[in-house]
Amino acid sequence: MSDGGRSPAEKRGELDELRRRVNALESTGPSRPARHHLLRSSGSVLLVLLAALLSVLSVVAVWADSIVRDTDRYVATVGPLASDPDVQEAVTDRVTDVVLAQVDVDALVKQLTDAAGEQGVPPRLATLLGDLDGPISDGLERLVRNAVEKVVTSSAFETVWVGANRRAHAALDKALTGRSDTVVELKDDEVVIDLGPVVAQVKDRLVEAGFSPAAKIPAVHTDFVVFASQDIGKVRTYVRVLEILGGWLPVIALLVAAAGVCLASHRRYAVVGAGLAVFAAMAVLGIGLTVFRDVYLDHLPSGASQAAAGTVYDALVRFLRAGARTVAAIALFTAAGAFLCGPSRIAVLTRTACRRGIGALRDVATSAGLRLGAVGRFVHRFKRWIGALILVGAAVVLFTWSYPTTAVVVWTAAIILVCLAIREFLDDGPAPPAGSRTDPLAH
Repeated sequence: MSDGGRSPAEKRGELDELRRRVNALESTGPSRPARHHLLRSSGSVLLVLLAALLSVLSVVAVWADSIVRDTDRYVATVGPLASDPDVQEAVTDRVTDVVLAQVDVDALVKQLTDAAGEQGVPPRLATLLGDLDGPISDGLERLVRNAVEKVVTSSAFETVWVGANRRAHAALDKALTGRSDTVVELKDDEVVIDLGPVVAQVKDRLVEAGFSPAAKIPAVHTDFVVFASQDIGKVRTYVRVLEILGGWLPVIALLVAAAGVCLASHRRYAVVGAGLAVFAAMAVLGIGLTVFRDVYLDHLPSGASQAAAGTVYDALVRFLRAGARTVAAIALFTAAGAFLCGPSRIAVLTRTACRRGIGALRDVATSAGLRLGAVGRFVHRFKRWIGALILVGAAVVLFTWSYPTTAVVVWTAAIILVCLAIREFLDDGPAPPAGSRTDPLAH
């Protein structure tokens, strides 16, 4: 073949030029896709982390909104405290102090001394009666405390407690949002309930027991602190913002997570990462609630019962912890589902085992006379859409459930697996090998 009469020098020049161009392409060509891939991955990671942070705020916002707006949920939170031993002991101490403060022990001793003098008791004995302040005080305290304990441990106290907390719910509203339109006040950054009805019941019991001076106890109103914190004023602004965003933050968090997944180069890995990130965020929230409990108890006012305050704190954050566990369960199931849909060896073996097991069951049913016919062909044709509808239905159930619990999430996941198994059983079309390009779960 003719070379066109080119000299060896020209050929070497052309060869050098070709080499230069190849080297230039090799050095500059792949850099753009690599840089583009790095930017997409970095953006996806940032969005996933932002979604995890928003998930924490969403759980707190929904909890705050439910506690502030839903009186029944608040009562369901603090109502069981009426039967808690630590709370009962704290209430007993408080009411006993109030009742004793209304009884003048010195006046009682003076009445006893005067009555003894009128009866002609010797002066030495009258003097001894005047020194009975201490024993009379001790006996009176035991008498009052026993009466208070009987009231506090009765079913009547539970009624008083629930009613008082319903009225005090407005104070909690004010504590967290700064607004209130009732006579219940926030006192010194404390949410309090009035134990006046309990004092009235104790007064009646003391009179029935023969302690007539108790009839002179006036109607008193004494407060029992449900929640106290010097930081309520600081926290109230943030809680108000969370309350306003309570209905929107979960949606925003979900959209941000979806954007992070769509931006990722490997979307299945992004779904797994998003699920694990949200799970980790819920774990951090749970740890934070435990740490804050110790901080809260360390900053209680002097004289407050730490045992009762700890019990009240645990009750108030009970639904917050439950919400965190629910979101953690959803995130973990989502990550596990995305992983099992992937091409990894464990995922393929799991799908293969499930498919073969269901296929063997279908073969047994078919040999026994079962004919899927049009149903089997329909399921085989629209298998992907049926799976998508199952997942969408589960998502709708979880999003429309007022306060889903971990049990609800577990049962929903179990129902999803059952529905997918039924879908696989009804699919009598040719099953592709697991992990192949025709395997619908491998993509």
